[in-house]
Amino acid sequence: MKHILVTRIDDRLIHGQVVTAWIKQYPINKILIIDNELSRNKLMGRIYKAAAPVGIEVVIMDQEMAEGFLKEDPGPKENLMILVKVPQVLEKLIGSGISIDKIILGGMGAKPGRKTFNKNVSANEEETGCFKRIIEGGVEIYYQLVPNDKEVNIRKMLS
Repeated sequence: MKHILVTRIDDRLIHGQVVTAWIKQYPINKILIIDNELSRNKLMGRIYKAAAPVGIEVVIMDQEMAEGFLKEDPGPKENLMILVKVPQVLEKLIGSGISIDKIILGGMGAKPGRKTFNKNVSANEEETGCFKRIIEGGVEIYYQLVPNDKEVNIRKMLS
């Protein structure tokens, strides 16, 4: 199984905080973006790949392809960061046997059907239910915008 250092939910995927803070905090050399729609959009894929710093490989896969990829043996010194937009993607990964130690919740923007969950996170009922199921399955989820911020376990927010 691949060596996963950071698993993050952030609907902006690669942006300044990811590039400048998380990659500097961990020895990440590959970012795996799992998004069915983005995996088919070559133009946006090139934009996300260009946003990564030199030396960081960006791979964009759909859910099914990512599950197979993550079950492969890691490459030499391969350290992954997984980025997804919504928790359902991670729930499916975990259900397929992918081992994830913890999930860092970054930002999920407001949109129709979502309610404010905390300052940078809005979630609908299915997303909130997904958070609960993941936690009940034994994987903790922490809200943390940047690595220097204190981790906040979202269990209390879900009560």
